[in-house]
Amino acid sequence: MRPIVVRRPGTAVPAMLLALLFAAGCTGAGASPSPTAAPATPVSTAAVTEAPSPSPTAPAFPAAITDDEGTAVTISAQPKKIVSLTPAATEILYAIGAGPSVVGKVEDIASYPPAAASIPVVATYKGVDVEKIVSLGADLVISGGAAFGQGDADDQLRKANIPVVVVGPTTTSGVLKDIRFVGQATGESANASALADAMSTAFATVQSLTAGVAHPKVFYETGNDPALYGIADGSLYAEMITLAGGTPITTGSTTNYEEPLEKLVAANPDIILLGDAAYGVTADQVKKRAGWGTIAAVQDGAIFPVDDTVITRPGPRLLAGLLSLLTAIHPEIVVPSLPPLSLGGAAAPTP
Repeated sequence: MRPIVVRRPGTAVPAMLLALLFAAGCTGAGASPSPTAAPATPVSTAAVTEAPSPSPTAPAFPAAITDDEGTAVTISAQPKKIVSLTPAATEILYAIGAGPSVVGKVEDIASYPPAAASIPVVATYKGVDVEKIVSLGADLVISGGAAFGQGDADDQLRKANIPVVVVGPTTTSGVLKDIRFVGQATGESANASALADAMSTAFATVQSLTAGVAHPKVFYETGNDPALYGIADGSLYAEMITLAGGTPITTGSTTNYEEPLEKLVAANPDIILLGDAAYGVTADQVKKRAGWGTIAAVQDGAIFPVDDTVITRPGPRLLAGLLSLLTAIHPEIVVPSLPPLSLGGAAAPTP
């Protein structure tokens, strides 16, 4: 008899999650796969910690920032025309109240937040339109950097005397840190710190709730064509599953996401989460796959679709992703209500 029996999550949503979703813009994006993940680095989930907030008495500008690539950037005055080159950065900018200053953005298949729908697209997965960014008069660019394939564009923009700040967090604590320094770069430190503080408290609460429970083995499927794909060692995916009370089944590599079927069968996951549900992959399809019949999750029917975007996009909705994982892995855990997160510096009312 298997020691862990997983029941299908109910439809009830924790009040904390409702508050978060309302604060994130009231309209959730549809499930969609995230862009190709950057190479992951090992992380520790012993505690979700981060750097302290900037002193509220310090002058806002000039702002001196060291970004996620270790580049020192000085921003002389509050930016009036901001370009965002990652979907997560776009979400952060709107969440902290800097949305009205955004004049260009990267293409986002999830089209979130709705308020950014009319912003001109200046970059896609194929590349960055540097000339268009310059023509927009941008005075700050938030980039994904070399890990996002934007390193050459960053160099060109800096040569054009446009400040470029690279954000590329690979841990939950890194996400909170980046929210803070995007706030510093845009003059929205108070709003950014309030958001990061609320997220930090909520993450710590979830972590405490799962600390003493059994951690079932979880396989997170990120794709199944042309091969089977899971999650890399030390990735944000793995950390999120651990925080949600699961034991992530990883590929054994920090850079390779391909998961050999024989390795997966041997690992025998208790739960299978379908991050590729947005591509139409269903639990019924998984049950019918050749060679999968002996897996515990298949036998127990513990196969659940999840919204890969909110689980892996390193921005304000990452907490919603963590809570969705918690519901799938531990539906028996009741999350206490917490104050709602803020949106653009204004507290969102409790729904």
